[in-house]
Amino acid sequence: MTTTTAPTDRVQRSLAHTKYSSVWFEGIQREPANKLIGRHSCDLLIVGAGFGGLWAAMRARKRHPDWAITVVDSHEVGQAASGRNGGFVSYSVTHGLANALARWPKEADVLERIGLENLRGFKAELDEAGIDGGLSTAGKLQVALKPHELAELKATVEPARSFGRPLELLSAEQTRARINSPSFIGSVYDPTGTMLIEPYRLVCGMKEYLEAQGVAFFENSPAGSLSDANGRMEVSTPYGHITSNRVILTTSAFPSLLRRNRLATVPVYDYALATEPLTEKQFASIGWAGREGLTDAANQFHYSRITADERILWGGYDAVYHYGSRISPELERRPGTFRLLAEQFFQTFPQLEVDFSHAWGGVIDTSTRFSAAYGTAYGNKVAYAIGHTGLGVGASRFAADTMLDLLASERTERTSLSMVRRPTIPFPPEPVRAAGINLTRYELARADRNAGKRGLWLKTLDALGLGFDS
Repeated sequence: MTTTTAPTDRVQRSLAHTKYSSVWFEGIQREPANKLIGRHSCDLLIVGAGFGGLWAAMRARKRHPDWAITVVDSHEVGQAASGRNGGFVSYSVTHGLANALARWPKEADVLERIGLENLRGFKAELDEAGIDGGLSTAGKLQVALKPHELAELKATVEPARSFGRPLELLSAEQTRARINSPSFIGSVYDPTGTMLIEPYRLVCGMKEYLEAQGVAFFENSPAGSLSDANGRMEVSTPYGHITSNRVILTTSAFPSLLRRNRLATVPVYDYALATEPLTEKQFASIGWAGREGLTDAANQFHYSRITADERILWGGYDAVYHYGSRISPELERRPGTFRLLAEQFFQTFPQLEVDFSHAWGGVIDTSTRFSAAYGTAYGNKVAYAIGHTGLGVGASRFAADTMLDLLASERTERTSLSMVRRPTIPFPPEPVRAAGINLTRYELARADRNAGKRGLWLKTLDALGLGFDS
């Protein structure tokens, strides 16, 4: 978060005994569901058992209590992005107000209202179902580290207030009274636009609830093909087939069963660390009594928060794309990025002497417009949402209702939105794709070093409504 260098020996010592696993998996043991073997049928098949698929099942069960609903996943429930993220639940379904104003200005008021309603519905539905996902309404603090970031944050306050979000601008002293870091020169506190959850705990709670509601789950059952079989959709797995009247695809960064979507998104790896549990004395040195979520205002930003067992989760900054849209478990371990994150952590909190217990990476899908795109196939018998770009935990609930509307061919407020009706602009094929993404990453970092001034490449992307983000 700053340009000061943390001592190398301190960084190396802090990572000496780090476990390569998401901190959210710690202490949770569960038996995976059966593999899909033989022939099955249902009314609604959901491919992908992350938050997108789980919310699709939640919303479908509420809207259609008589449907037979089945969820299949290539691995285990929540083992990909949904069990590896920072646990921030944003109100926005457009990756922030600025993105809504830039891309859909005529619908910004509707999109903001829908987003806030969706966030309230997110909490209300979990409360009604009795699902304990460690949900907190502590809000989020977005801090400035440089003068140009503070100016940009100040400019967000009034527009947000005009859409019903009571942002509060804080001075350096007020900010450090909340979270004590010499790096922070000011901030904006958002009390209502962000909630926090424990991702994998919530995933497991949702699955348990859905099974009690009659939803069937099959894990370790990768979907290999999608086809129309005499008017019903058929999905094949290595050991079986399942036919359904309707299919929802929520496979996120992993290759879509629809070839048309193969270039609509790219997989991006994000990385995070978690400290050992802090002592009372250590917490006294940094404050953070409000336990709000923390992000900074740079292009290459960090996110951070406190876990239920008193650790600090610290992630972000280094969004990595691998040539050819490569996805592999070995890419989840990136020692250079873990060292960089540790160094930046100690730059931000030099008063802490602490080791990191967990280090992990995960892959998310990003689109050129920073938010999800929606569509249908096979005569509206298949619906999909792709490209949430890092803010999918909350938006996945909105996406679930939107996909169900699309399957029903219903004209609703959701399906009337331009962001739902218009497809995202695809990424170019290789090698242009990798060259463009890496140039964009370089230019974003350069803008952070150059008082936020965007060069010709970024200005061109802005004008075209394109971009790359995590």
